[in-house]
Amino acid sequence: MPTLRQNSRMADYYIGLMSGTSLDGADGVLMDFSGSAPRVMYAESASFPPAFKAELLALNTAGANELHRAALAANQLATVYACVVNALMTQAGRQGIAASQVQAIGAHGQTVRHRPQEFGDDALSGGASVGYTLQLNNPALLAELTGIAVVADFRTADLAAGGQGAPLVPAFHHAVFARPERAIAVLNIGGISNLTLLPATDRAGEASEVQGFDCGPGNALMDFWCVRHTGQAYDALGAWAASGALIPGLLARLMAAPYFAKTPPKSTGRDLFNPTWLAQQLKGFEQSAPQDVQATLTALTAQACARDLLRHAPQTTELLVCGGGAFNEELMRQLALALPVVAVRSTAARGLPPLQVEAAAFAWLARAWHHRQPGNLRAVTGARGARVLGALYPATPL
Repeated sequence: MPTLRQNSRMADYYIGLMSGTSLDGADGVLMDFSGSAPRVMYAESASFPPAFKAELLALNTAGANELHRAALAANQLATVYACVVNALMTQAGRQGIAASQVQAIGAHGQTVRHRPQEFGDDALSGGASVGYTLQLNNPALLAELTGIAVVADFRTADLAAGGQGAPLVPAFHHAVFARPERAIAVLNIGGISNLTLLPATDRAGEASEVQGFDCGPGNALMDFWCVRHTGQAYDALGAWAASGALIPGLLARLMAAPYFAKTPPKSTGRDLFNPTWLAQQLKGFEQSAPQDVQATLTALTAQACARDLLRHAPQTTELLVCGGGAFNEELMRQLALALPVVAVRSTAARGLPPLQVEAAAFAWLARAWHHRQPGNLRAVTGARGARVLGALYPATPL
């Protein structure tokens, strides 16, 4: 398990940036790692303009001139990231914290393709059984715009070592949320849902390995359906889903997707769970009321996550939920119903608001790179071993 020694004598500042598969915007935090536990000093976010969000969504599938468009989108993302960083530093500056005191920015980038098991032609790849993942980003531009060094490209070292390259947040979840006396799980519900299983120690003081994997769709399908039928970007509080009725036959068909039966390590994305996939599943259900489909999509996310938790960590007593899904009251209600002996609550109950968790994780990963500490977990990604993740883009002095 990667651990980082805390320095209690001086500030230890890192910034983390995250833009997830929900495509709603970028979240950023300024973290101080000098105490006994990581602490969020400041948090900021920036929404993506509608046209930019539409372009990022379009780049998830093949299209005309996509290399050119992806490069331009990466540049625009870097400028959004820079706005978030500069807003953070404006807050920090009021307390006398300068950009020169920040060790690095950890910037995940925007995932537009994630195909860790698509190996290609052996003759062309030299026989290397390595898939690929693609996160749009321009970390050099971000460093130029902020005057702070950037650590980026976190996933590819794990893929090169035979891993899935995702999820990468379980090591951070362990550092922040683990409790030796009981088994805890952390569920991040962004566009895709991913689960981290934090075991308790046994009577001999030994703990099983931390596990983590993608459960399947999180908000992505619900958001798509909501935009299509209501014009709203998402189902606020899950109220629209709550107004509908579950369609059992549709839920059974959705849950029959082969991905749900896979054993970890596993990861997924919009490459699989996208509007085209949903349209195929909806054949024969075209006359269903839109709110009933929304209720069923909400049940899909809840059931997939709950089933994975019961399958892989039935001893869990507490489920901490983060990401945008933590604000979906209907989804949280369904999770609680599916897990009657598990306390289901937001990560805010542990002092870390749901929309700050992933950004904080990438600040933690940037610090891990700085200290040449591994950021992946072999049991989570399937890599051959622990790897230092990321690449450094030094800052040009302002």
